Amino acid sequence: MPINRPEQNKPESINTNGQPAFQSDKITLLKARAVEQNTKPAMIKLKRVFEPFHYHVFAAVLGVFSMAAVVVGNAASADVGLPDRLELGEPKVVILKSARKLHLFDGSDLIRTYDIALGFNPVGQKMIEGDGRTPLGKFRICTKNPDSAYSRFMGIDYPDPPAAVRALHSGLISPGEHSGILSAHRDQRCPIWTSALGGGIGIHGHGSKSDWTAGCVAMDDRDVEELFAVLRLGDPVEILP
Repeated sequence: MPINRPEQNKPESINTNGQPAFQSDKITLLKARAVEQNTKPAMIKLKRVFEPFHYHVFAAVLGVFSMAAVVVGNAASADVGLPDRLELGEPKVVILKSARKLHLFDGSDLIRTYDIALGFNPVGQKMIEGDGRTPLGKFRICTKNPDSAYSRFMGIDYPDPPAAVRALHSGLISPGEHSGILSAHRDQRCPIWTSALGGGIGIHGHGSKSDWTAGCVAMDDRDVEELFAVLRLGDPVEILP
């Protein structure tokens, strides 16, 4: 009668070499580990060689994109920044109060038109200090301040001789004040700005959306900076109704 061997002593299967399958699998695993151990140092060496190469390639690519971003950023800044400085031979300003426009001419050629705001009581001729009107007449730039509280300031030589004559006849100013105003215009200086006629009138920044000044002509800051760079002392400014 055959003897039954315990089940655990039977090999599960036999491979083609006549070896139990589990022994064959163990040998294969040991061989694989040996191959891995032999190739690992070589892989580490290759990694050490190629990692710096990959780093430098990545850095170069990143540098190219960074340079492109700078170029694009500079181009965008140029588009929204201040315009190139105008070079004019005979700059002249004509202001139309009713249209709220300031026209910049070079001789007889119109170069720029800007939006402006006026005094808080803009209609009519300025008659007295504090009336909120922007004066009418022909003036000249008599002072420039690049550090004004209103961005830039270009003062005009108001009160002018016609205003001084009217004020003298009405008793608003004294003969001495009248004489001082006329003398300043002859010498192309700013006249006194402390008489009853008022003064300190000019062109400055801080906005053109509504009439808000005490009598000055207000422009947007970008525009007044461009105009400030163009106008010189003595350049004419005509203010029309």
